[in-house]
Parts: sequence; C-alpha cells; structure tokens
Amino acid sequence: MANLQKIVDELSGLTVLEAAELAKMLEEKWGVSAAAPVAMMAAAAAPAAAVEEKTEFNVILTAVGAQKINVIKEVRAVTSLGLKEAKDLVEGAPKAVKEGVNKEEAEKIKKQLEAAGATVELK
Repeated sequence: MANLQKIVDELSGLTVLEAAELAKMLEEKWGVSAAAPVAMMAAAAAPAAAVEEKTEFNVILTAVGAQKINVIKEVRAVTSLGLKEAKDLVEGAPKAVKEGVNKEEAEKIKKQLEAAGATVELK
C-alpha cells in the first residue's frame, strides 16, 4: 500500500506534457488506448445533461370555452395577430399560441388566456 501512495505522489508532480508522454508510453507498452475510457465517460455524462430544467415552453390553446370572443381578444393581444388569424387559431384549437418562450412569459400568457375562459397547456 505504501508503494501505491509513493506512485500517486510521484504522478501528482508531473507536468501536463509529462503526463501525456506517460500515457502514450503506457498505451504502447500494454497495447491499449486512453481515448476509449474518455469516450465512455463522456457518454455516461450525457444523460445528466438531458435532465436540465426546461427553459423554453410552448403555450398550447387546448379548448376555447364558452367565451370565445374574449379568448380571441386575448390571443390577438398576446400574438399581435389580426382578427381573422386570431379567430382561425382559436377555432382550430388545440393549437400553439406562442412557441419558444421563457417560463415566466409562458405562465403570464397562460393566466391571461385562462382568465378569458380558455383551457391552456404548457409544453
């Protein structure tokens, strides 16, 4: 065990160039490549990155409700669409009202549309 600690201490004193040369020498000596474990570690780290919190949301109008005119007004205000385009969007529900917005804006739009009587979903 003391010999292993001595090796660790000596390796800790190597410069980056010396460590790279050592890796190359060990690869030649044992016929292995240090690149494979690095690739495996990168692949293992990839799922952790996929768990990150979602930052962009789509606001989907799923149902109009009883107050269709109020919903059309809110859709116009949120999207800057004309009257006909907003009416077509509302009547074509489920449809995306806004895509790729941040969480804060998506929540705000959702509250506005729900207050007008629509059913809204964030994806």
